[in-house]
Amino acid sequence: MKPVEATQLEEHPGVIEVQERPDHTLVDVAFDPSVLSDGEVRELIREHVSRSLPGLQKSVYRLESHACEACALKLERKVAGLPGVRRATATFLGKVLSITFDPAVQDERTMEQRLRAAGAKIGPIEARPARRPPLFQRLRSGELNEEITCGLGLVFLIVAAVTRHLTGPGPLTWGLFLGAYLFAGQEGIRSAWASLKEKELDVDVLMVLAALGAAAIGQPFEGALLLFLFSFSNVLQRHAMDRTTRAIESLLTLRPSEALVKRGGGTTKVPVEELEVGEIVVVKPGEQIPVDGELVEGRTSVDESSLTGESMPVGKEPGSTVFAGTINQTGGISLKVTKRADDSTLARMVKLVAEAQAEKSGTQRFLETAERWYALGVILLTIAVLVVPWLLHGEAFRQAFYRAMTIMVVASPCALIISTPATVLSAIGGAARKGILIKGGSHLDRAAAIDIVAIDKTGTLTVGKPSVTEVVVEGRIEPATSLGEPAREFLRLCAALEARSEHPLAQAIVAAGGTDLPEAVDFQAVTGKGAEAVVGGRSFAVGSGRFMEELGASAGADSSAAASRLQDEGKTCVWFAERTATGVAVRAVIAMADTVREGSARLVAELKQLGVKRVVMLTGDQQRVAEAIGRETGVDEVRAGLLPEDKLKVVRLLKEEGKVLMAGDGVNDAPALAASDLGVAMGAAGTDVAMETADVVLMGDRVENLPLLLDHARRARRVLLQNLTFAASVIVVLVLAALGFALPLPAGVVGHEGSTVLVCLNGLRLLLLRNRP
Repeated sequence: MKPVEATQLEEHPGVIEVQERPDHTLVDVAFDPSVLSDGEVRELIREHVSRSLPGLQKSVYRLESHACEACALKLERKVAGLPGVRRATATFLGKVLSITFDPAVQDERTMEQRLRAAGAKIGPIEARPARRPPLFQRLRSGELNEEITCGLGLVFLIVAAVTRHLTGPGPLTWGLFLGAYLFAGQEGIRSAWASLKEKELDVDVLMVLAALGAAAIGQPFEGALLLFLFSFSNVLQRHAMDRTTRAIESLLTLRPSEALVKRGGGTTKVPVEELEVGEIVVVKPGEQIPVDGELVEGRTSVDESSLTGESMPVGKEPGSTVFAGTINQTGGISLKVTKRADDSTLARMVKLVAEAQAEKSGTQRFLETAERWYALGVILLTIAVLVVPWLLHGEAFRQAFYRAMTIMVVASPCALIISTPATVLSAIGGAARKGILIKGGSHLDRAAAIDIVAIDKTGTLTVGKPSVTEVVVEGRIEPATSLGEPAREFLRLCAALEARSEHPLAQAIVAAGGTDLPEAVDFQAVTGKGAEAVVGGRSFAVGSGRFMEELGASAGADSSAAASRLQDEGKTCVWFAERTATGVAVRAVIAMADTVREGSARLVAELKQLGVKRVVMLTGDQQRVAEAIGRETGVDEVRAGLLPEDKLKVVRLLKEEGKVLMAGDGVNDAPALAASDLGVAMGAAGTDVAMETADVVLMGDRVENLPLLLDHARRARRVLLQNLTFAASVIVVLVLAALGFALPLPAGVVGHEGSTVLVCLNGLRLLLLRNRP
């Protein structure tokens, strides 16, 4: 029998058959290429299979050792070969290992043991201390081992150079240079040896070979300098990229370590990890909220900038959702715990970003794969540069060998290899600090190429709930923002009556009526039609036009015409009438609509400024309602009356014209999100489905972050092109200088390692996500 999730995938339009292998290692999908593209099928498999097949589990770990990205590629291949592992991604720059495996083959504890046996030094993804531990503690833990060995290598190098200058070459001098080699080259030698054991060539092997070659021709200083600068640049890269990791993990330190919880008739402080779902937690003004919960007592405003990037406080009242790590600003509150500390939105946000850092872009994958062949090509070039002048042109062996070693160093692709991860990891980290979760480098690549944006209307371009827009009194249409006294009073009376109802339209009227409402008595609801009650000794009725007809209510011709005009605009009208001695008289008509979200028109304009060709609004609402919203927001095209499967078809048609971004709520729009080139879930703070479905998650309910996302992705692409161009240019210039101008090896080393550090620092600029003016 097929798993339920595989059956659901098979029911997807265009999928013909889904077969899971008995060993749970592969899923075969047959599909119609006229309906689905290869990319869409891969997306469907990722969404429906790799996450949800029975027995399949994804785990993300912190890599606690330091190594190059080529080593990460080797680790991926090792881990992928373990029994039960379907997929493995790793990055030593981001310090993340992500694996998808079948616990029916190996449980998580056994898998962790196998990972360590494969050479992965792993730990949990967790918050780091806000402040670094004392220096002595860092020394004892081994955190500074690479810095220490690099420093000792420099000391031996300097002493060896001074000794050779004073006493000339000798056993003491060579012994000191040997110390410089061993200390400065410790990490490089260890990594090169690991590569050779795997029968692979990489940058570390090239560096060690060049250093040994320099020693072989009597130039130990150049070789030791090469190893030191190689090690020193790795230390600088690691410290620079640590900023990316800490920038995200430090978010968790915003959550307090203890919480004040009601237990045993009193309150007591307990560690947040001990809080259970359903317990009541007390939070004082100015304190950080310790866990995700539902407000049960008190009203306040909350600073959610740590989660959403939004600096403006958000009002909260009983029933509102609050999130761990946010700050209670004004009032004392009590909240009911809805998620344990480890499952909070903030914790999941950090884990999602960590996982995203392990998801590499196509450019990074290509460069890492090409590195082995490039390294072989450098070695062949080095041999040619040595052999041709020496054997064919009679050049001195020492001179030819020295030039060949210089070529080996300057042609090494260190800067090229690190340019992509340094850029991608920084871009993902910078976006996350603004509440934009980009789930990997490939999604960042696609975001930079978007030229068509499809946006769901409800809850994205609009507020997503009705609100009062106009009130009709005696034939006059008055905007809700500037009501006259009679209209304001009728709205207040109607709100008093509707306060007893839970209908969304009733709640919209209550919200518009204000806070000081009179009491309604003798309330009687007429299902599906309206309600009646007595307010202030007067009898009122509220409901639909049909309900008014049944009551025999009379309305003036002007009021009826005004109501018809508002209904033609796609608005919903509620009639408010009073029973009098002579009958039922309509006092007011209240018009309501799902109003355009503030900033939606500006959003569309900014998307156009960024070069987006078309902005298309998708909605299941009526055509006239959709067109009214479309005119107000300035979108290029409106598609109305769409079911979820219709939105999917529209997205596929749009993809024939360009790269499509689909923005929706991450639930009803899931098929369209999966089919688009880039799926963006809106307003997803605390929404599990949205965080799992989309390629990009906007943690706050902020549609204006869409232009920020595209602008950031395009900026990341520019920085990546800068890094790749600069790194490649430096290699070309240094190789030409070594071939034609006898470039000294130390100068080549400085140019090579300097370019590596510069591209890393240039990528780090993306940690600062710029707000658009």
